[in-house]
Amino acid sequence: MRNRVNAGPLMVALCIAAGMLLMAPLSIADEEQPAARDLPLEELRTLSEVFSRIKGDYVEDVSDEELLENAIRGMLQGLDPHSAYLSADDFSDLQEGTSGEFGGLGLEVDTDNGFIRVVAPIDDTPAARAGIRPGDLIIRLDDRSTRGMDLNEAVSLMRGQPGTDVTLTITREGRDEPLEVTLTRDVIQVVSVRSRMLEDGYGYIRISQFQNRTGANLRDALGALHDAADGPLDGLVLDLRNNPGGVLQAAVAVADAFLEEGRIVYTEGRLDQAQMQFEASGEDLARGAPIVVLINEGSASASEIVAGALQDHRRAVVMGSRSFGKGSVQSVLPLNSGAAIKLTTARYYTPDGRSIQAEGIEPDVILDRVQVSLRDDAEPRRLTERDLQRHLDGDQLPRLNDGEERRARATDDYAVFEALNLLKGLRILGRGR
Repeated sequence: MRNRVNAGPLMVALCIAAGMLLMAPLSIADEEQPAARDLPLEELRTLSEVFSRIKGDYVEDVSDEELLENAIRGMLQGLDPHSAYLSADDFSDLQEGTSGEFGGLGLEVDTDNGFIRVVAPIDDTPAARAGIRPGDLIIRLDDRSTRGMDLNEAVSLMRGQPGTDVTLTITREGRDEPLEVTLTRDVIQVVSVRSRMLEDGYGYIRISQFQNRTGANLRDALGALHDAADGPLDGLVLDLRNNPGGVLQAAVAVADAFLEEGRIVYTEGRLDQAQMQFEASGEDLARGAPIVVLINEGSASASEIVAGALQDHRRAVVMGSRSFGKGSVQSVLPLNSGAAIKLTTARYYTPDGRSIQAEGIEPDVILDRVQVSLRDDAEPRRLTERDLQRHLDGDQLPRLNDGEERRARATDDYAVFEALNLLKGLRILGRGR
């Protein structure tokens, strides 16, 4: 069991369902096909009988195409929350989402007890600006209840023409009454990697989603930070909070950027093509700088792969709260009709063989989720020697007074503030350059 430290409080665009996507679809052409196996004739007779009863007795006429598509949707929906049938339009929307630009609200969603649950809002989108939180349950979309609604149908309802409105009715832990929020749809252009210097020698990288170009964008961000630091960093904060996941290959590329050797992640499934293993390529682009990875309950799938890999290799300290626990891989399998199915084909495991499915990543340093604020009636600063009249000066150079700046960082984002403090401690202990 890992040693844990409780370090105090944490301050804590509509697209596809949160999950790990394998965008190079698995080929099953060489595998034994279901049609070649013994068919369950009795169950197929029952299906045929139900089909006939609906066609003849239902109050309204329903086309054969609609009935069969609904049957396919139900077949996949009954497997797990992440497998789904994608119409041609749904398939196109999914491809847009992984490319980084699409229309909608800026939410990653999933299903939970028959309702639609928010996994995470995407940075700088209508949902994020409106204060939608991970864990919110969407119980109505405009005048339609989401109870029992197919996930792709909910996604389709939240998408729409930029500039148009949609009202979400949500329930939130800690609130007795549902909350109505009206959002204006927008073109969602996700910038998946952002970076800045926190202070001299210490960099910060935020990854909001794992897209096709996230690995390349991360390399550019690290280069820019090294230029700003005029050399190797003293420490790096890698922020994966509220990152709902994305493309498997992007997660591998991000973890690979910080590891010189060893396994990053491996997957296990029924098909030979689902047995995959990814290894580090041999170069640490952070040049050995200490790393703190920030996660929370909105960190899912690809985020958990990165956090788990860096944690298992002792390359980073993971700080925050337990992650979402999405440990399965969805492969997108195109169909001849132009549609596709998103099918769970494997589970993934960290380098040490930990399955994250329904468990999540447990941080090394736990932060509670609270917001830090300064009180007007806070206790005044105590008198010190330097406040006394005619005090003797010390032999050292004058020290810069950065107290106000540090307090501002703590109230702005306490988790980043604590991560920076930890990096400074590691530096003092000699683990930095």
